[in-house]
Amino acid sequence: MRRALVTGANRGIGLAIAEGLSARGHEVLLGARDLDEGRSAAQRLGAVPVHLDVASPDSIARAVTEVGPVDILVNNAGVLPSGGVLDEPGDFTDCMDVMVRGPFLLMHHLTPHMVSQRYGRVVNVSSGWGAFSRGLEGPGAYGVAKAALNALTVSAARSLPDAVKVNAMCPGWVRTRMGGAGASRSPEEGAETAIWLSTLDEDGPTGGFFRDRRSIDW
Repeated sequence: MRRALVTGANRGIGLAIAEGLSARGHEVLLGARDLDEGRSAAQRLGAVPVHLDVASPDSIARAVTEVGPVDILVNNAGVLPSGGVLDEPGDFTDCMDVMVRGPFLLMHHLTPHMVSQRYGRVVNVSSGWGAFSRGLEGPGAYGVAKAALNALTVSAARSLPDAVKVNAMCPGWVRTRMGGAGASRSPEEGAETAIWLSTLDEDGPTGGFFRDRRSIDW
């Protein structure tokens, strides 16, 4: 049984990823900023709730001490401001804290064990809105932060052994609180590629960007 930590997992895509990994027999550590919501979601899955605010280095440090070593890390938590990239410094800071610094710190704390045991999977839930190939068309700081998360993915994959696979994925437009009710995909459809990347065999890719299990351009 592998141990998997999923951030932002009390609802939406994160919850669907947690459900998928639990269904495959993994022990799921369900990270949530709101511990009550996390407990409720974890109870339904038979998962372990973890109080984790990825915007807070102190919360991250406490959480990784609490959960101990993990085999799989899914950096899913995200925020979506509505303004332009230069409109509101607080929005920029929030996006970078949640979608870049938080994933970096979790990888910093958790990948040494993966290296030592010669097995690890890190999945960064990104977006096509953070792709230079699409002109960073996402709203404001969101697209910039996702582009930075993509860069972190490539750099980390190059610095870690191939036994620790680090990949990014785009879930598409998903019916969540962030994506809205009119989105074209269910959370389960959005989660499928993340679950695949979380469970890659030893010959699987690393340092890539995927949607629907297919490589896409950065």
